[in-house]
Amino acid sequence: MESLFSEIDHVAIAVHDLEAAIAWYEEVFGATVEHREVVESDGVAEALLRVADSYIQLLTPTRDDSPVAKYLAKRGEGLHHVGYRVRDCAVALESVKASGGRVIDQAPRPGSRGTTVAFIHPATSFGTLIELVEDSH
Repeated sequence: MESLFSEIDHVAIAVHDLEAAIAWYEEVFGATVEHREVVESDGVAEALLRVADSYIQLLTPTRDDSPVAKYLAKRGEGLHHVGYRVRDCAVALESVKASGGRVIDQAPRPGSRGTTVAFIHPATSFGTLIELVEDSH
């Protein structure tokens, strides 16, 4: 079977203070923000710092009921999920469902920076929340 993953899109890190996290990555690693966005549907503000052809995605909640706010309250700051690039998000999502995997999104939906995304439940993927990312750019 050919891999549905084409590369790692991003590693997402949940933080309490987005500005402080951005400043730390800039000061320590010389990383710069390539893209910033508020994703209202997910209740998060994000900053993407490019690393080769991938990103570090720093996330902070914009409202108390967002999944990232709940994550921070329960687990504290740290690795939130890994985003894998796929050629076709719908095909990859159906593959997970066909194998009996649990999914968070039943169908692909719009993501940040014009992507199409779907999340796989961490109970299926050995404790890691996975985001499938189709980037049509």
